[in-house]
Amino acid sequence: MSGVSTQQRPLRRTALVVAVVLVLAAAGCGPTASGAGLGPSGSPNAVALAQLAKLTVRAPGSMAGYRRDRYGPAWADVDHNGCDTRDDVLARDLTAVRRDSDGCTVLSGSLHDPYTGRTIAFRRGARTSTAVQIDHLVPLANAWRTGARGWSADKRKRLANDPANLVAVDGPANESKGDQDASTWLPPNVGYRCRYVAGQVRVKANYGLWVTPAEHDAIARILHGCGAGSDPGGPDPSGPDPSAPDPSAPGTGVPSSGATSAAPTVHPGSWCGTPDARGRTAGGTAMVCTGPAGERPRWRTAN
Repeated sequence: MSGVSTQQRPLRRTALVVAVVLVLAAAGCGPTASGAGLGPSGSPNAVALAQLAKLTVRAPGSMAGYRRDRYGPAWADVDHNGCDTRDDVLARDLTAVRRDSDGCTVLSGSLHDPYTGRTIAFRRGARTSTAVQIDHLVPLANAWRTGARGWSADKRKRLANDPANLVAVDGPANESKGDQDASTWLPPNVGYRCRYVAGQVRVKANYGLWVTPAEHDAIARILHGCGAGSDPGGPDPSGPDPSAPDPSAPGTGVPSSGATSAAPTVHPGSWCGTPDARGRTAGGTAMVCTGPAGERPRWRTAN
């Protein structure tokens, strides 16, 4: 006859069941590991889609009154750490960072550029610093025409310096983007597009900005193409999105080698990257990228 009492047997059976469940979970057989308990709504791109669904969709507002300084001085030290925002982002996104003796100024480093997939050696200098630029995921001019025009100066300054809206990228790619949204420009690195548009959605959701119909549809198409198991927070493991615009297609800002792209849709007065480049407004007015010598060019009406 066993020496174990009838009261002890249920306790041992319970302990055995718990042990078996833990072993199965460690082996990847539990409901969470298999995905059975997660469901489509738990995937990261589904979260971005849910945020997108809550954004207001409306036509772009006026660019009247827009200037870069309406967002405060460029690269203000908003976190009061003694370093300006540009150096904070460079230090965050570059590797092998070397700083000046002031403890802030980034003198050199290496960037694995998310927009192109290239590795860029950064070296601070009058002729070299522009190789790596800090991009606003949601461009400031885009924010202006999708809600920021009516903000307080302090809120605009926070957006302009928010690390969640900033990323160090290839300079020419940043200039080709200008102030375009996802309907007319996407990073040529297809594997980064999920993360790119998901970041834009998060920023717009956090600040209460709206999206245009074309912007909404482009972002939704990309996120739906990411796959239920992919992560918009990193490169898309499913590979190129067949439904996403080709980076060499007209309007993406990255023309293919030897090809002549159709004029992109641009916004009068917004920054542009390549002097003498041509574009058109949504209403069909011919525009040219130009400006006084020594100043950053803008889209202006072509003569």
